[in-house]
Amino acid sequence: MNSMVDWDLAAAIGSRLAGQGPEVTADEAAAAVADLRAAADRSTGLVRDFTGLVAEERTAPVLVVDRAGWVRANADAFSTMLAPVVAKLAEKKGEPTGVARAVGSRVTGTEVGLLLGFLASKVLGQFDPFHEPTGRLLLVAPNVVHVERELRADPDDFRLWVCLHEETHRVQFTAVPWLRDHLFAQITALADTVDPGGLLEDGVKRVSEALRGSGTGSVLDALSTPEQREILDRVTGVMSLLEGHADVVMDGVGPRVIGSVAEIRKKFDQRRKGVGVLDRFLRRMLGLDAKMAQYRDGATFVRGVVDKVGMADFNAVWERPENLPSKAEIAAPETWVSRVL
Repeated sequence: MNSMVDWDLAAAIGSRLAGQGPEVTADEAAAAVADLRAAADRSTGLVRDFTGLVAEERTAPVLVVDRAGWVRANADAFSTMLAPVVAKLAEKKGEPTGVARAVGSRVTGTEVGLLLGFLASKVLGQFDPFHEPTGRLLLVAPNVVHVERELRADPDDFRLWVCLHEETHRVQFTAVPWLRDHLFAQITALADTVDPGGLLEDGVKRVSEALRGSGTGSVLDALSTPEQREILDRVTGVMSLLEGHADVVMDGVGPRVIGSVAEIRKKFDQRRKGVGVLDRFLRRMLGLDAKMAQYRDGATFVRGVVDKVGMADFNAVWERPENLPSKAEIAAPETWVSRVL
């Protein structure tokens, strides 16, 4: 089924487009890798003590990678995540054969490769929950070095600051094992809504409008039907919770263990605003602006609940899928407190 996308081509194009990152000596590269591994290990206990979540140790490995390694890992992750959608397309429309399959897979592989190549230079770290058997944490060393140099941040402080956020995601998924299956179930549900005819005809028109600037929202928004948007709203609620929770942990633990954390946060937030016109356009089209909103809105939700009921009662959010906040509840924490607590 995955022959619909040439994943090897996607990884090759993405790696080439991503580039190598900043120039470093062999000693500097080795030091960055060692520091990130040590910071990730240190972060586990800090996250546990702050949140009360106990991760299953060593069940989800920590990998320090270069940009090409991140691209390859995400090509694999996309293949896993899109498998239900690809299977549904093949079931409804029939899997292409011969020349059509070869050409189509290379076209989609090229498109995915361009996407991965753009993102590979932006991502500092990422938890991949769908890697078998229990996920893995990726820390992108060249990007961490690039940003810390750009911000003129203390390397030790910045690397620990990044790891606090990313390790929180590893703890979330290993301490809450049902979370992975819940997210994958949403992807499968989304696959069940796929209409190849509508996707190819009406979807192309709406994407074209979005790219010309006459539509609103991201490419993903342009492709979503009302039923799909309902599923995406559920996913948005979960992702806002995960990202906001990680930001709250980062800002809660940071001042205790990172001397320059206030300066790092200020510079990092300013850097997010200072992107060029092309970068802003791509961020909008890919929905990355919405991801920034997830950090902000999710953190406001977590702080609102914790301020009202404390961290121990907030952790009811991790007990079962029904306790996860909806997109609407993210914007109104008191409604989640009333419903769940």
